[in-house]
Amino acid sequence: MIQSAEQLAETVGVLDACQALNIARSSLYRARQPVLAQPEPCGLPIVSPRALSQAEKAVVRQVLDSERFQDQAPREVYATLIDEGQYLCSVRTMYRILDEDEQVCERRNQLRHPNYVKPELLATKPNQLWSWDITKLLGPAKWTYYYLYDILDVFSRYVIGWLIAERESASLAEELIATTCLRQNIQPDQLTIHADRGGSMTSKPVALLMADLGVTKTHSRPHVSNDNPFSEAQFKTLKYRPDYPGRFGCQLDARSWAQAFFQWYNYEHHHSALGLLTPADVHFGRAEAVLAQRQQVLVAAYHKDPERFVKGQPIPPQLPQAVWINPPKPTSKLEGPLPPS
Repeated sequence: MIQSAEQLAETVGVLDACQALNIARSSLYRARQPVLAQPEPCGLPIVSPRALSQAEKAVVRQVLDSERFQDQAPREVYATLIDEGQYLCSVRTMYRILDEDEQVCERRNQLRHPNYVKPELLATKPNQLWSWDITKLLGPAKWTYYYLYDILDVFSRYVIGWLIAERESASLAEELIATTCLRQNIQPDQLTIHADRGGSMTSKPVALLMADLGVTKTHSRPHVSNDNPFSEAQFKTLKYRPDYPGRFGCQLDARSWAQAFFQWYNYEHHHSALGLLTPADVHFGRAEAVLAQRQQVLVAAYHKDPERFVKGQPIPPQLPQAVWINPPKPTSKLEGPLPPS
């Protein structure tokens, strides 16, 4: 068909010939193009004749990494050398050579901040993961503070230990942790205690105490408050209470207020993240009984006025089965956090 179109086109033209034979002109033009010979496959990459040799690259790399130029950008090196009458290569080629050795970064031999790993901690029951921190309470005059030490169970949100002192001290933190572990009957290899990187948290006495007790310690990354969210949230609840004073008259005053607050927080406060249970109900294993009693109340209300419950028989808010500090990222958008191990 193409050959017939070629012969007819010589007489009537390409357009009329293609219309008469009902073929596309592009097919005719494509047939006219010469067939290029395909190069035989070769395992070696094609090297441009303009490329630098390995010896020349080594010279450029040695100059860039020298003590004279190790803290300068390739453009500055290029300008300095060409002013001295020396040309090695272009600026772009310098960047290519550095990129081959993964040196497009700080090349000086100096200390660098380590890459801190994000803590990923899981709690599926009480006394498995604790979080502790210290916050300041304003004293009676300017620049006077009292320090509130607070240990929180992450799964139940129950405040299991606290004290108020006039200073931040590693010895006080050591005493509080030891007393709280004894009171909660913590066994070796049972507990992980998480904290930020304050002086008392990272002190040697506290670290040695945890090692003696068989407790695992973890720390937040520097300047990342989200790595210790439960203690921070608990402190916000404390300081946003309607009766929270702007300043405390003395240490005894602060201790008296804190004692009333923690009594309310542990035994009366219905925590929204705990299915509206109190931290004490969760910490001491009363959650199932409370939820069962709530279910009976809702069932009775449903049978009395079923038309008011358009979605069917209601169920009370449930207690989460696992609590994470920094849950692992799901591998796909359809997956949630990893299940408890």
